[in-house]
Amino acid sequence: MNSLGFDKSEKDTKVVVAMSGGVDSSVAAVMLKKQGYNVIGVTLKLYSNSKTSKSKSCCAGIDIEDAKNVAYKNNFQHIVLDYQEKFYNGVINNFVDSYSSGETPLPCVKCNETVKFSDLLNEAKKIEADALVTGHYAIRKGSLNNASLHKAKDFSKDQSFFLFATLQEQLNYVRFPLGDYKKSEIRELAKKYELDVSDKPDSQDICFVTSDSYRDLVKNLNPGVNKKGIIYDIDKNILGTHDGISNYTIGQRKGIGISGSKEALYVININNDQNSITLGTKENLKKNVISFKNINWLGGNILPKGLDCSAKIRSTQDDLPGILDINSDQGTFTFETELDKTSPGQACVFYKNDQLLGGGWITA
Repeated sequence: MNSLGFDKSEKDTKVVVAMSGGVDSSVAAVMLKKQGYNVIGVTLKLYSNSKTSKSKSCCAGIDIEDAKNVAYKNNFQHIVLDYQEKFYNGVINNFVDSYSSGETPLPCVKCNETVKFSDLLNEAKKIEADALVTGHYAIRKGSLNNASLHKAKDFSKDQSFFLFATLQEQLNYVRFPLGDYKKSEIRELAKKYELDVSDKPDSQDICFVTSDSYRDLVKNLNPGVNKKGIIYDIDKNILGTHDGISNYTIGQRKGIGISGSKEALYVININNDQNSITLGTKENLKKNVISFKNINWLGGNILPKGLDCSAKIRSTQDDLPGILDINSDQGTFTFETELDKTSPGQACVFYKNDQLLGGGWITA
């Protein structure tokens, strides 16, 4: 049994490695090549500068060239696939629609769910690869048919949260060779392998927008989105007007345009049907019952009712204990402690110890 779980030699095991041009996926590809695997690197061209903001992250321009150079210097095949239309339809449109509806999207999950683990995975199968490999920091355990997903060794870099929508059959096919390494160890391996990308910084924010330009993207792709509406307080008193709900997110404090309150005010609700937002104090933000839909369950054949486990609603927070209840494709998680900044469109992801059980899209 080789290191990827196949009962054959490394040279007879064909793997497609998704290469973004960054250090993680580059190390994953070269590591497997040095172990003797038949490696094919694939880089997806996901967007052009004309459709979004300036490129600043993976899968465009210089990053594609970086991936090509890594493959060339290490003597394995490299392919570039133009997935701009797929990415635009599957990720960017969802991003714009979510903000236009007063939700806060998670494009990295949508990218994994559609472009990478659906479209690219199917491409890998077409060329009869045994597995699709990515540079995600996560651990896959189990055989070819009953794999489970776990947190990475380096909890500070763990990316299992972004993989919650991975279907069981996809998880059976995908491999994450970096999950047992710390990020510092991957940097050292990159230097050992003499990769030109060894000091390349990690991508930040969302790959196709900067943190302050998403509003411009939404406005450009949905020009009619910014309709003026009413700003209320929690007692339905009118505080003022806004310039479009897409300009606001749950928990936002700055840039609301309301002053004169004795206490700091936050966006606590965005109502798409009424085109209104509601402001309240930080205390009004706190919730402990999260409702969600479109659940992807990876925790076995039986859907839980009253399961003691943990969950989190942001990738950067620790998962917190509570009770999980799922009924068909909907469910709730009741946290023992209250959380703030919970927004529809985000995800609630469930864990039992270090195993990811699944997740769903927050509705309320």
